Amino acid sequence: MKTALALRHLAFEDLGLIEPVLRERGFEVRYHEAGVDDFNAVDLAAVDLLVVLGGPVSVEDEERFPWLVDEVGLIRQRLDSGQPLLGICLGAQLMARALGARVKPMGVKEIGFSPLTLTAAGQGTVLVELGSQPMLHWHGDQFELPAGTVSLAATAICPHQAFAPHAKALGLQFHPEVDPACFEQWLIGHIDELEHAGIAPGELRAAMAGEAEGLRAALKRLMQRWLDQALL
Repeated sequence: MKTALALRHLAFEDLGLIEPVLRERGFEVRYHEAGVDDFNAVDLAAVDLLVVLGGPVSVEDEERFPWLVDEVGLIRQRLDSGQPLLGICLGAQLMARALGARVKPMGVKEIGFSPLTLTAAGQGTVLVELGSQPMLHWHGDQFELPAGTVSLAATAICPHQAFAPHAKALGLQFHPEVDPACFEQWLIGHIDELEHAGIAPGELRAAMAGEAEGLRAALKRLMQRWLDQALL
């Protein structure tokens, strides 16, 4: 049985819709809890797929959260190995940091649903499977592009929504994984951030209800195609 290991930073920011896709593909799914489990104890050779999930901390928070240093080191090892790696939101930012790129505040929060605009490079990638489906965005930081990479997608607020360091690695600034059935946990857990941004939970709740079916279908298309490519 193949093993998928997800690096999780916050309990409700889990694999979501990705997990059933992985289990259908024969993966055993395990979580590594940031701040609890030792990143230096991870045996990457025993991991067929590494997924780095999102979270509310900043990549620049190494002084407050020293384990970030070890996590970035682990991600760099995975990148160097050329083995399958998927990063989502904070996960994509940590990938960029591991490759020497800066991650910095945008000055505004991008929270809500909007479609991606694929770049010319992005048109030739698995991101075409998302079509015009609006994606969930929830971040205030953005990554600069690591040397040798290009932006694959953008929104009006954030010019770098995806990048691919190699054929089996993909970093996504947006959140395709969130399970609509569990979205209320996001609204509860991030209520302070929403209030600070002037966003009412009811607005996001209603938007998620309208996009749920499309999001499920788009995520499944994306993951099936990406796994076909990454597991070659």
